[in-house]
Amino acid sequence: MPTSRRHHASSPFERPVEVPDEVYEVDARVSHDSWGLGRIVSLQGTRSAQVDFGDQVRHVPLPCRALVTL
Repeated sequence: MPTSRRHHASSPFERPVEVPDEVYEVDARVSHDSWGLGRIVSLQGTRSAQVDFGDQVRHVPLPCRALVTL
């Protein structure tokens, strides 16, 4: 796991925003940037999820920035 860099007060750059990890549950509605709206069918721990997008069921590795819960 990469370590975060320390932010110096005199830095001209903005402090990076930390995004909390998504919590996924079976039957949750989700949206994917490429595949659209779907529903989580099953979870394999915190490592991956099977998501039904209507015309196809896809295996999505977690965490996935393109997959957000609704």
